[in-house]
Amino acid sequence: MAELLERWTTATRGAGATGPAGPTEAGEELLRRWREPHRHYHTVDHLRAMLDVIDRHAELAVRPDLVRLAAWCHDAVYDPRAAGDTNERDSAELAVRLLTGLGLPADAVAEVRRLVLLTAGHLVDAGDADGALLCDADLAVLAAPAPTYERYAAAVRREYAHVAEAEFRVGRARVLRALLDLPALFRSPPLARLWEQPARANLRRELAVLTAPAR
Repeated sequence: MAELLERWTTATRGAGATGPAGPTEAGEELLRRWREPHRHYHTVDHLRAMLDVIDRHAELAVRPDLVRLAAWCHDAVYDPRAAGDTNERDSAELAVRLLTGLGLPADAVAEVRRLVLLTAGHLVDAGDADGALLCDADLAVLAAPAPTYERYAAAVRREYAHVAEAEFRVGRARVLRALLDLPALFRSPPLARLWEQPARANLRRELAVLTAPAR
């Protein structure tokens, strides 16, 4: 975890942290949340994968350190039983608390909060380069090779183990259709060229399995 904490510290400093308290305690709080036992997909591995995408494509962002901080915070609160966008809203408010405590400028805190809230629906306005990179990184798993995508889908199912199979299939199919109905899954042009078609193929394949008639 030391490597991740160093990445957190570097991003907070790059974003303008000036508070007397160091960022380590806040980073450790976030990592404790990302390592909660009920998580199977929304784990430290997902966080690291997002940060890797952002680092590889940082030139696409206006303020890449704020995008990194939003990645850290976007699923910091994650309860599969929560309704609607409760997790995203609570994660956004946690981001405000932690980043304000680190002395980030108010405009930077507000921007991270805005970015975190975008991950509820992944609807990004044209020209929002930072929102596009964050949401693209969040959805990157959708374009993974089929075996990796299937492991992702299985991990999501384990997070919803409390939901009966028939109910889960209906709800998951609704989520997949909502993603397929987006005008574009990926908004950063270089990433869209690479990922749009593989992601849609994965989504359609999973949807077909979920909605196939019972034998």
